[in-house]
Amino acid sequence: MVSQASDEILPSPEGPTPSPGQIPLEQPPKLKGRQKLLQSLQRMSSSPTLTRRGRSASTSGYRRDHKASLSCVSLSSPSYSPCLGNGSSSQLYGGLGPRPVTPGCSRSPDDAQGSNPRIRLVDTDGPSCAMPRTVPLPFDVRPASQGTPRTATPVPVETKVEDEVTLPESQPARTFDFWGDMPQELKMEIFQHLTPQEIVRCSAVSKLWNEMCYDGQLWSKVDTTEYYSKIPSDVLVKLITSGGAFVRDLNLRGCVQMREKWSSEGERISDLCRNVVNFSLEGCRIDRASIYSFLLNNPRLKYINVSGLSTVTNSAMKVIARSCSQLETLNISWCSNVDTTGLLRVVQSCERLKDLRASEIRGFKDERFTLALFERNNLDRLIMSRTDLTDQSLKTLIHGKDPGIDVLTDRAVVPPRRFRHLDLHQCPGVSDIGLKSLAHNVPDLEGLQVSQCSELTDDSIIDVIRTTPKLSHLELEDLENLTNSTLVELAKSPCAQNLEHLNISYCESLSDTGMLQVMKSCPKIRSVEMDNTRVSDLTLMEASYRIRRRGYSDDLPEVGLRLMIFDCANITWAGVKEVLSSNAYIPRASRKPLSTVVTVTQTSDTGSSPETSTFVTPASTPPPSSTCPNEIIQLKCFYGWQMTVDEHTKRVLRGDLAAASRLDRKWADYMMATEEAGAAGAGARRRRRRAREAERLYNADEEENDAYGASAITSLGGRRRRAQSGGGCTIM
Repeated sequence: MVSQASDEILPSPEGPTPSPGQIPLEQPPKLKGRQKLLQSLQRMSSSPTLTRRGRSASTSGYRRDHKASLSCVSLSSPSYSPCLGNGSSSQLYGGLGPRPVTPGCSRSPDDAQGSNPRIRLVDTDGPSCAMPRTVPLPFDVRPASQGTPRTATPVPVETKVEDEVTLPESQPARTFDFWGDMPQELKMEIFQHLTPQEIVRCSAVSKLWNEMCYDGQLWSKVDTTEYYSKIPSDVLVKLITSGGAFVRDLNLRGCVQMREKWSSEGERISDLCRNVVNFSLEGCRIDRASIYSFLLNNPRLKYINVSGLSTVTNSAMKVIARSCSQLETLNISWCSNVDTTGLLRVVQSCERLKDLRASEIRGFKDERFTLALFERNNLDRLIMSRTDLTDQSLKTLIHGKDPGIDVLTDRAVVPPRRFRHLDLHQCPGVSDIGLKSLAHNVPDLEGLQVSQCSELTDDSIIDVIRTTPKLSHLELEDLENLTNSTLVELAKSPCAQNLEHLNISYCESLSDTGMLQVMKSCPKIRSVEMDNTRVSDLTLMEASYRIRRRGYSDDLPEVGLRLMIFDCANITWAGVKEVLSSNAYIPRASRKPLSTVVTVTQTSDTGSSPETSTFVTPASTPPPSSTCPNEIIQLKCFYGWQMTVDEHTKRVLRGDLAAASRLDRKWADYMMATEEAGAAGAGARRRRRRAREAERLYNADEEENDAYGASAITSLGGRRRRAQSGGGCTIM
């Protein structure tokens, strides 16, 4: 194969032979016949990259006229060497003689002078060719002429390895836009973690952010409870309309600034918001047409709160009964233009109604309405406070019309009611006759409010308490005929283990006799209101002891019991001080041990200066595992003491018990000094007599004596402290 030779056209043998290295200046004459055929002969290239280029017609194995071409013959093949020795070599090479094919690699001087150095043959054998100069190409990448089948016989070709490094085209650096490349769903998820005020502020960043901030997905819940007095009406309308069909909860409680917007934008709001589930307009000023339009366009409503709206009438109740079949909660308290005539349609049409709040609504004395509630029997909560409810209508609500009577128990044989919360407070027409109908008929009752029903006595209250084991909230405020027997029965009843809230304010006949039993028997009690009662410091001490029994830990304390003791004549500052001391009290076993410092002075015999050594002896007890009480008592007491009590409670809640104890001691010293300065004659005797009376009552009522014991009460209502070493007994 010819190597390192340029692809130039060979000259005709008839023309002048150029000297080596000389380039002809004139175009050779046009050849004809055989010379033209020989002129079109091309050598085969050894570079595999040339195989990818298109070949001309002369490089194919056969011409179009079906005649063979010599371009398919490798010039380095030894089988074609005889053709180089005949006389046609000059014609083939045009005067450029090839090397003689002889063994060896030597060349004669004549050959060196008359041969063209650009054309040479590769010698495959000879002594001087020990180092191979050729390598066979792989079969799959060998160049071949069109139409010539590939053979597995390796053909020695001379290759020239050239390392070519191809550098990739440089691309401009891509700018990473964190917010711009983020999917829209993630942006909405991020905005949902912001408050409505923050979202409105973000809308002023740019036009793009304004569109995202007013996207309907962010406003599926529009609750203006926290910002109803700060948001303008235009912005509020924009929030509601941008939410549109996404709005599920719409709470506009107290938005009086929407008064003018309802007349102009009410129809548009109702047309856009058609999927509302919870709707509240309490305290708003809205016209009647806008209410009707909104109720008609939202058939999926489950919660409606229109309490206090004078524009809500019985016609609105008719619209609710016709369009809101999925209604579950309805609050129409203090709607002066609604009575039980409109509510009767709602009760008969809305089968899923479970919560009806109709405080201060006229017409509850109508037995037709209470009979409809009895027949439906699907209410969990019923609020009938400040209504004209009577004993007969209450019995119809519980027993129905003409129920069967059990001969043995003398009770009506009716299915039990599903009431869980029943509010009858300030219903003057209810007495013991009507309230006794609740006994044995409301087993699931959890909350009962019968405050300010002045006709109620112990008989009806005790009957209801004994038959309601799940009772947890009991309101008995301002029942003048109530005595300690009710509290004693409450402590013995099954509901004592579940009782959490008790209100006996203004029950002036109740005292420590009943409250001590309640404090002992109700472990889950969380709130007690006993304003204007006869309870004394003994009740506070018992409450403090029960709270301390709830344990200690390393966590910060929490409020476990709230006591309301306004205007209780028997409550003194000593009882309040006992509660404060109990809140900051840590048992001795849980206190941090004190280390003992021992100083030893040694003097040597040589008369040198004495040597002093200090040793720290750790306490024998292990370090404490708890440092704070789990729960404390929060007091609401006389206004002159309230500031001190609040400050003490703050210190305890943040875990600073030392500061709380210092405040407790200083306040006690101040109160004692004030009493000593103002003590005079009869006043001092009265205070001492009151303390002795409180001690006598406690000793008479204390049966278990498990709190402190009868001898643990001092004249000031505190605990007796043991004397320290070398000191006398101190009080407070």
